Amino acid sequence: MAAGSHSQAAAEEEKTTSGSQSEVHRRLKYISLAVLVVQNASLILSIRYVRTLPGDRFFTTSAVVMAEVLKVVTCLFIILLQRKFHVKDTVYFLFDSIVFQYKDTVKLAVPSLIYTLQNNLQYVAISNLPAATFQVTYQLKILTTALFSVMMLRKTLSRVQWVSLLLLFAGVAVVQLEQEGKKEASVSEDSHQNYSVGLVAVVISCLSSGFAGVYFEKILKGSSASVWMRNVQLGIFGTALGALGLWWNDGAAVAERGFLFGYTGTVWCVIFNQAFGGLLVAVVVKYADNILKGFATSFSIIVSTVMSVYLFGFQVDLLFTVGAGLVIGAVYMYSLPKATVASSSSLSSSSSSSASLASPRMDGGAEMEAFLPKSVLVK
Repeated sequence: MAAGSHSQAAAEEEKTTSGSQSEVHRRLKYISLAVLVVQNASLILSIRYVRTLPGDRFFTTSAVVMAEVLKVVTCLFIILLQRKFHVKDTVYFLFDSIVFQYKDTVKLAVPSLIYTLQNNLQYVAISNLPAATFQVTYQLKILTTALFSVMMLRKTLSRVQWVSLLLLFAGVAVVQLEQEGKKEASVSEDSHQNYSVGLVAVVISCLSSGFAGVYFEKILKGSSASVWMRNVQLGIFGTALGALGLWWNDGAAVAERGFLFGYTGTVWCVIFNQAFGGLLVAVVVKYADNILKGFATSFSIIVSTVMSVYLFGFQVDLLFTVGAGLVIGAVYMYSLPKATVASSSSLSSSSSSSASLASPRMDGGAEMEAFLPKSVLVK
C-alpha cells in the first residue's frame, strides 16, 4: 500500500512538473515570437528613419565597424561570465581557440568578409528603398539560401517548398513592378536616394546572405565551439574588414570630420539594435520552431508596411498588397515541416533498411537547424 501511494504521488508530481515545463515553454515561444518580430521590423524601420532625416548623415561604414566592436565585447563578456570571471582562464581559453586552433579561425574569414559586405549593402539598400519594399524584397534571401543549400549541401526540398520559392519570386517581382510604375515620393524627390542602386544592393545582399549562411553551415559541421566564440572570431575579422572598407570608402571624410560624425541618440539605437539584436535572437530562436520563425517573418513584413505608412507616407496599393501577400504566404509555406515520406514508404520496405536511410537525414537536419540560427547573428 505504501509503495503504491508513493508511486502514485511520484507520478502526480512528475505530471505537475511536466505541465509546468510545458507552460513555461509555451510562454517562451510567444516571447521569442515577439522578439523576432520586433527585431526584424525595428532594425529596418530605424535605419530607414535615420537615413532620411535632414542634416548631417553619419558614415554607415563606421556604424558597421562600431556594431562589430560592440558584438565582440558583448560575446567576450558572456564568455567571461560563463567562466565565472576567471580572467586568466578566459585569456588562455581565447588564446587557444583563436590562435592555437588558427585553422578554424581562418575558415571564418570568408563568411566574415561576406557578412561585412552584406551589412554595408543593407545600409545602402534601406537608404534608397522604402522600408516596406526592402522588407519584402529582402525575403529573396530564402530563395538564394535554398538554392545554395541544394547546390553546396545536396539538400532536398519538398514540392511545397519549391512551390513556395516560385510564389516568393513572383511576389517580389510584382512588388518591383508596382514600385517601378509608382515609386515612393521621397525617392523621386530626394537626390540622395536612387531606387536602382537600392534594388541592386538588396539583390547582392540576398545573394551574399544565402551563400554565407550555407558556407558557414558547411564549414562548421561537427564543430564544438560555442556560438559566442564563433561570434568573437567572426567579429575580429569583421572589425578588421569593416575598418578596411571604412578607410577605402570614407577614409578622407572620416579623417576630416571624425569617426563619430553625425552620431545622434537615434543612430546609437540603430547600432545597438544591429549589434545586440542578432545576439538576442540567437538566445530566443531555440524556443521557436520553423513555423513560428516563418510566422514572425511574415508578421514583421506587415508591421513594417503599416509603420511605413505612418512614418514615411508610404502608399499601399493593390499590386503591392498582392505581391506582399504572395511573399508572406510563401514564407509561411516554406517554413512548414516536410511531409514524412519515409514513414509512408516504410510500409512497403523493411524496417531495418528504412531506419538506416532515415537516420542520416534526421541527423543532417538537426545539424542544419543547429547551425542556421548562427547566421542570424551577423546580419
